Amino acid sequence: QVQLVESGGGLVQAGGSLRLSCAASGGTFSSYAMGWFRQAPGKERELVTAVSRRGDSTYYAESVQGRFTILRDNAQNTVYLRMNSLKPEDTAVYYCAAANRLGYTTRVHGYDYWGQGTQVTVSS
Repeated sequence: QVQLVESGGGLVQAGGSLRLSCAASGGTFSSYAMGWFRQAPGKERELVTAVSRRGDSTYYAESVQGRFTILRDNAQNTVYLRMNSLKPEDTAVYYCAAANRLGYTTRVHGYDYWGQGTQVTVSS
């Protein structure tokens, strides 16, 4: 059983930056591909970015390409999401998730474990 705990959310002005962290415990972190999802009120949960378990392959949603960066540190059992040039439309609860597979998946149901989420609010 893997436990995931996100941190780093908060309120930021448009154009600002945040770094989210997701600390994993209870499993072999390097065995899991990791993803960051977000869900805004009234909308479906969507994949923002994902990384393979070795960190050598990444995916970014078109809406965040060039602004967000995912980075995993297998030695620290942590995955990060660096968010730059934030926009009001980035406002959502952000979740990290773990998938017991080599490569990342873009499917919500492909992930086995989820964190509790952290709120990101971007003011205009």
